[in-house]
Amino acid sequence: MLKAEHLIKTFEKNEKKGKKIRFNAVDDISMEVKQGEIVGVLGPNGAGKTTLLRMLGSLMKPTAGQVFLELDGEVYTDERYIKQNIGYISGNTKLHGRLSTRELLMLMGDIYGMDKEETKERIEEIAKVLNLGEFIDNRIEKLSTGQTQRASISRCLIHKPQIYIFDEPTLGLDIISSSAIVDFIKKEKEQKKTVIYSTHYMEEAEYLCDRVFIINKGSIIYEGTVANLKKVTGEENLRDAFKVLIGKEGMDYEF
Repeated sequence: MLKAEHLIKTFEKNEKKGKKIRFNAVDDISMEVKQGEIVGVLGPNGAGKTTLLRMLGSLMKPTAGQVFLELDGEVYTDERYIKQNIGYISGNTKLHGRLSTRELLMLMGDIYGMDKEETKERIEEIAKVLNLGEFIDNRIEKLSTGQTQRASISRCLIHKPQIYIFDEPTLGLDIISSSAIVDFIKKEKEQKKTVIYSTHYMEEAEYLCDRVFIINKGSIIYEGTVANLKKVTGEENLRDAFKVLIGKEGMDYEF
């Protein structure tokens, strides 16, 4: 289980005449994600989704608040340990273009302290799961967008994480590549892995997610199932329910 309590992230931005103002990109967010659950983090551009995900993955320090990881009945707050149990994937991750996917995975295995034989065996497993065989020894800079994204996902599998954080993983991909990633996420759920999933593609979120957190202006404005959100907004799909909720934020919905 991954749990966040009262997360706040404050930044500064320049206003007119050089005046700086402080604002909370994430403003007192608490949330809990259970083992074997796919949870969506949805919201309009600038809502604070990526900032939240980076704090959940211990890639960014919160201004206030705490992230906890619970495994096998033990609670951990150490950032290094949390990182070791998370695979963080975004749609714009930059990879070493002159390396092949196999070389990248060998490097990642070394970073995670795995011995070479263990890493080689794990690479063969990953190659089958993500169908990397046709390009695993080609330079990453020569790969298609979809192949590059599968290479990016592969580097996050090498250490067998318990939790995945996906930030727009299918952005800009064709339907074949995006379907492969969606299918992978479903299979990991079957293995009792936890997935936190951010996307602008509402159809994906509706298909994948057990629950969704909808964020606007740094705060959670809805937490619950897609079915309940559709019920309370009177809409037939998540896309329309999302638009109603964001457009009428502040109305007294009975969630």
